[in-house]
Amino acid sequence: MGWLLVIVAAIMELIGVIGLNKFNEKKSIPNALIFASGFGMAFVLLYASFNYLQVSIAYAVWIGIGTAAAVIVNMIFFNESKSLGRIISVIIIIIGVSGLKLVS
Repeated sequence: MGWLLVIVAAIMELIGVIGLNKFNEKKSIPNALIFASGFGMAFVLLYASFNYLQVSIAYAVWIGIGTAAAVIVNMIFFNESKSLGRIISVIIIIIGVSGLKLVS
């Protein structure tokens, strides 16, 4: 259950990042709601995961998944740089997050 909460929290964080990007482009109430509700739900779900997982592991995995997903989404949908260095860095993050999940 804890891992499911962390994964859904990371998805909500990604929604918050998309809302942040959209809010940066156009200041509107719907974009602000996407931004605030995405991050708000992410924190609620992450906090709930602490009942099942160690805080240090849950937080690190949540940040890793959210960061990698945000970079990938921004490269695909918001035309951010797709440099080899960025791609390798995302792969390293994914390997690190996978390692933390495997050892916990």
